[in-house]
Amino acid sequence: MAKYKIKILRDKCIGAASCVGLAPGAYQLDDENIAYVVSEEGDTPENILLGAQSCPTNAIEIYDAETGEKVWPKE
Repeated sequence: MAKYKIKILRDKCIGAASCVGLAPGAYQLDDENIAYVVSEEGDTPENILLGAQSCPTNAIEIYDAETGEKVWPKE
């Protein structure tokens, strides 16, 4: 089971692709250069979180898969 649920905020994504560089098994860019989730189990939980944290516009939200608690970004 995946540790995290990943939500991409498409309207905030600018296609920087830092998430793809850090966790290519979890994130990819579509034909509009917008990030999407390939698999919530496609990379290590650490890399998935780092990928989200690397986003310059905070377009990736990470939630704990068990509790639903927001892990990133902290508000």
